[in-house]
Amino acid sequence: MRTQICHGRVIGALAGCTALVLAVTGTAQAAAPHRTALDRQVLAANDGWGSAGTGTTGGAAADAAHVYTVTTWDDFKAALADGGSAPKIVRVVGTIDADGPSCDSFAVPGYDFAAYLATYSPEAWGHSTNLDNEPDDSPEGLRRASQAQQDAYIKAYVPANTTIVGIGKDAGFKGASLQIKAVDNVIVRNLAFESPLDCFPQWDPTDTADGNWNSEYDSAVIYGATHVWMDHDTFTDGDHPDSTLPYYFGRIYEQHDGELDIVKGADYVTASWNVFEDHDKTILIGNSDSASTAAVDRGHLKVTFHHNLFANLVERAPRVRFGQVDSYNNHFVAEDGYGYSYGIGMESQLVAEHNAFTLADGIGAGTILKKWKEAPLTADDNYVNGAPTDLIAVHNTEVPGEILQSGAGWTPTLRTRIDPAQAVPRIVDCGAGAGRLR
Repeated sequence: MRTQICHGRVIGALAGCTALVLAVTGTAQAAAPHRTALDRQVLAANDGWGSAGTGTTGGAAADAAHVYTVTTWDDFKAALADGGSAPKIVRVVGTIDADGPSCDSFAVPGYDFAAYLATYSPEAWGHSTNLDNEPDDSPEGLRRASQAQQDAYIKAYVPANTTIVGIGKDAGFKGASLQIKAVDNVIVRNLAFESPLDCFPQWDPTDTADGNWNSEYDSAVIYGATHVWMDHDTFTDGDHPDSTLPYYFGRIYEQHDGELDIVKGADYVTASWNVFEDHDKTILIGNSDSASTAAVDRGHLKVTFHHNLFANLVERAPRVRFGQVDSYNNHFVAEDGYGYSYGIGMESQLVAEHNAFTLADGIGAGTILKKWKEAPLTADDNYVNGAPTDLIAVHNTEVPGEILQSGAGWTPTLRTRIDPAQAVPRIVDCGAGAGRLR
């Protein structure tokens, strides 16, 4: 019998994997002949933090006038804008290019990258002053103006009571940045996102001793929004992995930011059956330790991750500040360049249970956790390369300078199913990602 390869890994017999996908995604027509149409489906009761309170229904109540099928970036943004916050469904067909004609098309008159490099090189500028106060007519000012042009083009603002759903196996976006900002009740499903490429990263001479290039644009950002369900989506760097990016001033010319960031008091989010792969700074929950940020985030940032595949990432899967985050039944595949998976940050309350980790040779289990601040966590019933592993104990043994404490101080109750951790790689690799719902 032929073997099935899910996301590049051989996971078992074809027939068994197909049956498993149908079972976990609910796509078997024969098994559910009267099931709700994909674009009208809502988050199930008790399915993570997104189901708390009023739950997440997106645009399920949309009337016929507010159901849109789009194939271009302009039509997609027009559909989002039409009808305000009335319930709406936006059906995405095919891959929509949100990159724009070229990076040059966003550059304002006078912007010259060679002049930028010459002006702000370490030899000319040094490392003691950042560029934030540079005037508008300086190379940095012209870079800011150029970046603003790209910003206006590639960002799409999602209103309340909206479902965005991919139709078929190849629906998604190249270079888009979805802004789910200060709204309630949004569903995003069955879509592939190729990370936006920032055409105009900023050089910060004061970021580390050597300086750094910093970029904008997440594939999706949940900013002060509530009741959001991200399901069966795929996030990747696609045709522009970091390995293809050049170096200037001895640092990588970083043109990617995050794949999914959840910040500024966002709350009640469920991320299920997604694939996050081939990226560096993947998911940030809470974006600062500052007192002003704490005042907004404390008591919020309640997020559930379940049945997601995290593959070939460097870090932040996720990195957590302040939030009560429940992460269970996820599969983490660590390969060359891996830094860590869970970042334990300011006042975080992470519960990581029933997960599976597949680590390449030479990667120690102690690196799965990374301590940024003192914050206890719960990490029970996790498996590393098929063996039960106490993630906290192995971290404390392998990284003695970063002792972590056990006990997040809360117990998740919003879970619809818990699969055995040993079975998670096969279940998740077969069922997660875009193109699996129809």
